[in-house]
Amino acid sequence: MGMSRRAMLWWGIGLIAAAALLGWATVLHRDPFPIDTWWAGVLPEADAGVRLWFSLLLDRIGGGWWAILVFPLGIGAFLLATRHRWGALYFLVATAASAGFVQLLKQLYSRQRPEDILVVVDHGSFPSGHVANAATVVFALWVLFPRWWMATVAVIWTLSMAFARTYLSAHWASDTAGGALVGAGAALIVAALLNARLLRDRDRIAERREQSERLARS
Repeated sequence: MGMSRRAMLWWGIGLIAAAALLGWATVLHRDPFPIDTWWAGVLPEADAGVRLWFSLLLDRIGGGWWAILVFPLGIGAFLLATRHRWGALYFLVATAASAGFVQLLKQLYSRQRPEDILVVVDHGSFPSGHVANAATVVFALWVLFPRWWMATVAVIWTLSMAFARTYLSAHWASDTAGGALVGAGAALIVAALLNARLLRDRDRIAERREQSERLARS
């Protein structure tokens, strides 16, 4: 892992706190923020083209059973199969913690969603659960596999989900920012709590890889 336990813990707490403050600002401001109305005006009108197809696809895989069961259990099974036992538990706990934070903030702030929503949504616009889940998944994988390309994938996937949610008028831009903060924060906090066991997993896998390489050379 590329960060120390202390750094992950404080960064995670800071990101969750930033999301909570942003949510409180939505209560105090009441109306959409200027950046929300600006971004809503910049977005092209939804049509039957590639942007709509892409956004609807991300709506499907970023929420519902796909987000609750299919992706967490599928990735968890992959981690178990590749001997990342604590990594699998970490991934499942991180996604559950992220979902819990999202629901807590939704109930706490009860922000109104934009008009003309193109998909079915639940209560509360802030924060975006789809973006939070996307950020948790990719940032948790970055914690387990700290490579520059994984960090790049994390940013691109999270921004793509944010675009899709605003394109479908399911969220304001600030909702997606809050979701990204919650998702990344949850991934880092849980990683800090399980840091020693995750490191033990990494060392054990590295040792077995070295043994396999020695056997192959002999």
